[in-house]
Amino acid sequence: MLMLETAGQLAQDTPAPGLRMYLPLVLLFVLAAAFAVFSVLLGPLVGPSRYNKAKLSAYECGIEPSPQPVVGGGRMPVAYYITAMLFILFDIEMVFLYPFAVSADALGMFGLVEIALFIATVGFAYAYVWRRGGLDWN
Repeated sequence: MLMLETAGQLAQDTPAPGLRMYLPLVLLFVLAAAFAVFSVLLGPLVGPSRYNKAKLSAYECGIEPSPQPVVGGGRMPVAYYITAMLFILFDIEMVFLYPFAVSADALGMFGLVEIALFIATVGFAYAYVWRRGGLDWN
């Protein structure tokens, strides 16, 4: 009888084993939040406190800032931004090929067909961008 009471008491004292495995994750989130709050609160205390016009102006690599961009009569060329967005788009799509390369044997013919369809879709998107002149620098 004493053994049953001790076992019952032990079961009431310990948390469920399913929740115990999340304790390191919760502690990591608490530590990250504490570090973020500490960094935000500490910044104004240790940062510079004497401001002047030079410190408050935008950093322009030693060159006086101009009111308008020189290139394009006041308009910024968007070719750089379009190229960057296309690079990110196709780069992210190509990242999806890595899991296939790792598990190509396990996927078999189904995986081969799916990856062929994926590559065809990426190829059509590339051809569309090329045809529309998204890769031209004119």
